Amino acid sequence: MPLQPKFFTLLKNRPQEFGRGHLLREALAGLTVAFIAVPLSIALAIASGVGPERGLVTVVTAGFIVSLLGGSRVQIGGPTGAFVVIVAGIVQRYGVDGLIASTMMAGVFLVLMGLFKFGRMIQYIPYPITTGFTSGIAVVLFSTQVNDFFGMGLKDVPSDFVAKWGLYFDSLHAVSPGTLALGAFALFILAFWPKRFRFFPPPLAAIVVTTLAAALGGLEVETIGSRFGALPSVFPAPQMPRLSWQDFTTLIPPAVTIALLAGIESLLSAVVADGMIGKKHRSNMELVAQGLGNMASAAFGGIPATGAIARTAASVSSGARLPVAGMVHAAAVLLIMLAFSAHISRIPMTTLAAILFAVAYRMSEWRSFVGLFRAPKDDIAVLLVTFLLTVFIDLVAAIKIGMVLAALLFMKRMADMTTVINVEDDPPDETGGDRYSLDGRTVPPGVLVYEINGPFFFGAANSFLESLEKMKECRVLILRMRNVPVMDASGYHALYKVYRRCARAGTALLLSHVQRQPHSVMNSHGFTDLLGRDHFCLNIDTALKKAEQLVSHRRAAA
Repeated sequence: MPLQPKFFTLLKNRPQEFGRGHLLREALAGLTVAFIAVPLSIALAIASGVGPERGLVTVVTAGFIVSLLGGSRVQIGGPTGAFVVIVAGIVQRYGVDGLIASTMMAGVFLVLMGLFKFGRMIQYIPYPITTGFTSGIAVVLFSTQVNDFFGMGLKDVPSDFVAKWGLYFDSLHAVSPGTLALGAFALFILAFWPKRFRFFPPPLAAIVVTTLAAALGGLEVETIGSRFGALPSVFPAPQMPRLSWQDFTTLIPPAVTIALLAGIESLLSAVVADGMIGKKHRSNMELVAQGLGNMASAAFGGIPATGAIARTAASVSSGARLPVAGMVHAAAVLLIMLAFSAHISRIPMTTLAAILFAVAYRMSEWRSFVGLFRAPKDDIAVLLVTFLLTVFIDLVAAIKIGMVLAALLFMKRMADMTTVINVEDDPPDETGGDRYSLDGRTVPPGVLVYEINGPFFFGAANSFLESLEKMKECRVLILRMRNVPVMDASGYHALYKVYRRCARAGTALLLSHVQRQPHSVMNSHGFTDLLGRDHFCLNIDTALKKAEQLVSHRRAAA
C-alpha cells in the first residue's frame, strides 16, 4: 500500500464523514483531550528537566502533524511518560541543544523506518521486553517526583536510582507538611473524581482545585512560576541547535533510542485504537508522521513525541472517529498556551507530581508484569533483566541487552525444536496418518535413514553433526528433509561436512523431499551439482529405490 495519510484518504473517499454533525463531534472530542493534554504535557516536560512550555509546544506541533499526516484515524500525538527517563538523561548530559538535536535526528530515523517499511517489524519485539522497560520507566518516573510531591526542596538530586532514594530517606526531615497535604489532596481528586464529571478531566480538576486551594489558603508551596519564572505568552520561533558535527555523532545512540521507543509506543497505541473503533491503521505512514512530528517539535524547541495511548483512548471514548479531533486538540492547546500562560504559572509543583504518580501507576502495567510470571522461565528472565536494567542502569542498555537475550533464548528454543532421528529408533506410526512413514517399507541392508525435523539453522547445526557422529558404518545414507522449512548458511555448512565425511568413507548420500527454500540455498552454493541431481529424491519411496540400486551396483562391482 502506498504511503498516504489517513486524513486525505478519508477526505477523498468518504467525504460524507466530514458533515457538520461529525465535525462537531470531533471538535468536542478534541477539546476534551486538550484539557487532559495541557496538565500532562506540562508535568512531563518538567519531569524531563526542561521548561513547561516545551511540553505544550510538543503537543501543538507534533500533535497536529501526527493527526494530519498519520496512518491512524484517531491517534493523538504528544509527550508521554516513557520519554521522561531518556529526555532527562540527554538534558543532563548534553543540554537542551543536545535534546533538540537528538529529537530531530530521531525524527529522521522514524521517517526512514516508515519509508523502508519497518512498520510491521516493530511487532517482532517480544512482549516481555516492552512490559519490562515500560514497568521500569514507571518506577523511575515515580522516583523522580518524590522531591516535588513531599516538598523536600532538594536541588541536586542524583540520577542514580539507589543514590536518589538514599538521599530521599536522609531528607525525610525536610518534608513540607503543607505541600504533602496538597499533593495528597490532588491524588485524592485524581482517584475519586466523579465519573459523571468526565467532561472535566481529573488532571484538570486536580490542577484547578489545588491551585485555588493554595491561593485562597495562603499555602507556601513551590509553583511552576516560582521555579521557572513567567511562561511565555507567544509561540516560540524555530531554532536550530548550536552543536558541532562531532556533537551530532555522539547523539546518534540516544536518537536511535528515541526513534525506537517512539515507533513502538505509537504503533502500540494505533493497534489499541484499531480495536476500539474497528478499523485498521497504516503502520508505515504512522512512522513517517511520527518522524515529521518529532522534527517539527524539535524545530520549535519541543521534546520527543509519540502516540499517547491514554489520550488516544480518551479521544475515542469522547466520540472521535476522524483525525480532525487530534488537530482540534493541538489547536486548543495552542490557544490555552497563549491565553492562560499567567495562570499556568500558579500551578503547584506537588500537583504535577501527583499527576505523574498517576501516570506512573498506569504505565506500570503491574497486572501484566505479575501475569508474566506464569510464562516460561526464559520469558521471566527477559522481563526481569529488562526491568532491572531500566531502573538501575538506563533504558538504552535495557533495550539492547533485552533484545540480545531474547534473541539468544529464541534461537535456543528453535534449536531445541529441531531434531535429528534415526528412523530405526522412531516409534511406529499407529494412526496410519503418515503415508510416508517407513512402517511397512523395507530398508535395504547397508542403508541408514535419518530424518531432520524443524528449521535447519546455526542453532541446530551442531546437534545435527553430533547426531550423525554416532552413525554406524553404512553404504548409503538417506537424509529425509520433508520437515525442514528453512535452512541458513550454518545449516548448509553442516550438511556439506556430512557430505565430505560420506565421500571419504565411500558412503553415498541421498536427500529426500527437500523443500523449496533449503533447495534454493543448496543450489546457490553449487551443492546440487556437487552431490548430483539424481541424488535428490522426490520422496522416501524414490530414495529407498535409489538406495537399493546403489547398494546392488556396489555389490556387483565388488
